[in-house]
This record gives sequence, structure tokens and C-alpha cells, in this order.
Amino acid sequence: MFVAKKIPAEHKDLIHDVAYDFHGRRMATCSSDQSVKVWDLGDDGQWHCTANWKTHSGSVWRVTWAHPEFGQVIATCSFDRTAAVWEELVGECTEHGQRSWVKRTSLVDSRTSVTDVKFAPKHLGLHLTTCSADGVVRIYEAPDVMNLSQWSLQHEIACRLSCSCLSWNHSRVHSPMIAVGSDDPSPAGGGKVQIYEYVDSARKWLKAETILTVTDPVRDVEFAPNLGRSYHMLAIASKDVTIITLKPLRREQAGGQQSSSTKFELRQAAQLEEHHCQVWRVSWNVTGTVIASSGDDGCVRLWKANYLDNWKCIAVLRGDGSNAKSDPSQQIPVAVATNGGGSGAATRYYQLGTISHPSQVAWH
Repeated sequence: MFVAKKIPAEHKDLIHDVAYDFHGRRMATCSSDQSVKVWDLGDDGQWHCTANWKTHSGSVWRVTWAHPEFGQVIATCSFDRTAAVWEELVGECTEHGQRSWVKRTSLVDSRTSVTDVKFAPKHLGLHLTTCSADGVVRIYEAPDVMNLSQWSLQHEIACRLSCSCLSWNHSRVHSPMIAVGSDDPSPAGGGKVQIYEYVDSARKWLKAETILTVTDPVRDVEFAPNLGRSYHMLAIASKDVTIITLKPLRREQAGGQQSSSTKFELRQAAQLEEHHCQVWRVSWNVTGTVIASSGDDGCVRLWKANYLDNWKCIAVLRGDGSNAKSDPSQQIPVAVATNGGGSGAATRYYQLGTISHPSQVAWH
């Protein structure tokens, strides 16, 4: 059973990202109106906007929270080629009665739009990673967590393709690992998801794998929380949802040296096609057993694997908060067009839903 609540965000343009804090009681939204809003969950069960301010001079693509161990800190990235770190001044309020947030630093190394920003897992320290349309992933470190105005650029990873999204692997027992997705539309570019691993002996990030089975533009990637698994799971949002497992091989199996990155046995665990359209976001639950995806069909779908490792859609939630059936047989064919080449090939069109309000029109 789902209970949907509509929040009148009152952004003046498209909302590009929504992020919860570690405890799930605070939420941040960012928009093309160049602003970020912070929401707190009240005792009445309602979300209240406690801060609203202009963060960049261009569309704000992503917002993310740091672990609360480092304070109330968020990071944003924008089309204006910068990423910024913001900290809440606890106990201070603005003249309008809202909570006060201050910019601690602005990261200006990118020459193009900064498309994603993520904090590293807490056990690695206070690190911030950005990726840009110029194909470079940058990793920054705050040497003094009490002084967030000082960030040093530790690593630059040059990817062959423009970058659209990234995700940290949260495993504590494996080497630090980052997945980077690309929205390069050219199918000749090869695999659109690359895996990088930090090799301690070489003190640098090396490419471990390229996922060649994903050749369409990628909009989002996310590693599943690793709770005792001997392998990693990565969800990829593209023209559908793809789930990849990465099982580390032993050094003698991989034939590698200590100074090289880990080799993995890659397996496509699932390809979930029920959106029948572009998928924009994927997100795991805290145990890494259920994944949520959202697409241009205006639905959020929840997926879960059974004991045979077969992934099935267990629920569908429409944008208006109502439940929808996930049975593909509910699709209604509305037109069939046959090409004129005489080959008998046909193009089928399916009704994926109805639009009853202009706000439901899919955006790109």
C-alpha cells in the first residue's frame, strides 16, 4: 500500500533532483530556476520549506547531502560550470524566518556543465566527486572537516566520453570504486558505463571495466548497498533499467599484478523494459533488495528479485499518486504502420497512458 503526498514546491521551473538526508527527515530539491529548497518533516507529518535560496547562475542539475557526521552540508552542481558546497548555520535564521545556509566553497575547475555531484562514503572521509560534460571526473577532499572553505583537487579521471552521472560503491571491504555513465548519443562510442577503482599501491584511479552491453545514453547509475555480498550490483537507467553484477576475481584468476586494478566477472542480472521509454532515475532501498525507477511514462516502478534471481515489477505508482497495474498486457495498441519496402516489417505504437493535465507532459 502506498500513501502519496503532493508537496507544492513552488519552484518556478523544472525540478531536476530530489535528495533525502541520511535520516530521511530532511529533503532538498533543485530546479532550473537556479534555486535550492530545503524541506523538513514536521511532527504533523507534513513537509515544510525551511530554506530557499539562489545557488547558481544556471540550471541546478543535482543536489546531494553529506553524512550528518560532517554537519548539515549539501553540494550542488549546475549548468554554470561550477559545483558548490553549502552548510547550514545551526541556530541562525534569515530575516524571513527561514534557516540560514552559507556557501563554503565554489569548485570552478570544469570548463563545461557539471552534470553530477556525490559525496564519498563516510568511511573514506569528506570527499566530493563531480563529473562534467567535458568527460572529466574530479575528486576533491576537505583536509579539515571543521573548515569547509578549503577543498583540494586530489584526482582527475579523464573519461573518453562526456559524463552524465556517477555513483560511489559503498562497500567497506573492497577498494574505493566509482561508476560513471555517459549520455553520448553516438552508438559508435561503445559502452556508456565505466568502472574506476582506486589502486592504493599506484595511488591513482584506474579503469577496471567498461560495461559494453549498455550502448544507449545513460541518465543515472547507482551501486546497491553492499550488505554482506561477495559481489557488487549496479543499476543503470537508460532506455530501460539494466542491473549488472560485478564479481571480483582473485589476482591469480585475473592474471593481474598488485599495481593493477581488480578484474571483475560481469553478468547482466536483469534488463527491465516495462517503462517502454527513457528511464531517468534509479534508486535502491537501504538493503539493496528493491530498486525504484522513474521514466517518461510518468510512473515510478518498484522491482525485486525472487529466490531464483528473477527480477519482477512488484508495484507501479503514477505521478498523481495512484496505483497502476504493472501487467504489460494492459498496454493498448493504437496504431500499426507497415513500411513500404515490402518486407512485411511493422512498427507498433502502444498507449502508455493518458495526459489529463499539462503538468503531466514528459520533459526531456
